[in-house]
Amino acid sequence: MHNKPQVLLVDDNPADIDLTSEALSRGRFPHRVSSVPDGVEAVAFLRREGKHMNAQRPDLVILDLNLPRKNGRAVLAEVKSDPSLRRTPVVIFSTSQARPDIGRSYELGANSYVCKPGNLHEFVQAVQAISDFWLGCAALPQGEES
Repeated sequence: MHNKPQVLLVDDNPADIDLTSEALSRGRFPHRVSSVPDGVEAVAFLRREGKHMNAQRPDLVILDLNLPRKNGRAVLAEVKSDPSLRRTPVVIFSTSQARPDIGRSYELGANSYVCKPGNLHEFVQAVQAISDFWLGCAALPQGEES
């Protein structure tokens, strides 16, 4: 396994990317963070295509649902139907609290669904809880699936 887990943030809101990255950096567990602004880029990153050909396969994906070019549901479905990617944990981190969005995300294979809080303090707490669990408590899959 890598020295530090790789986290991929997929979000089209630069402020959310910055805030999430900052909150992760304050966490207790060392890691590296990459980010992409839409679903097409997310799939290219995960498959190491094009400009992402040298990208490290992430150990955890934090995925927004409402993305341009390819929404988070489509990204999630593609990841979980691909034998080489499906073991990668995907946390949905979305402003949507709609029951259909939550239910559909789990049906598509999300490993967890966290609603983005509206205030800064709770947002940071939510990101740190994701980090504490996925980078500190959970055993992440190692290496590539053959």
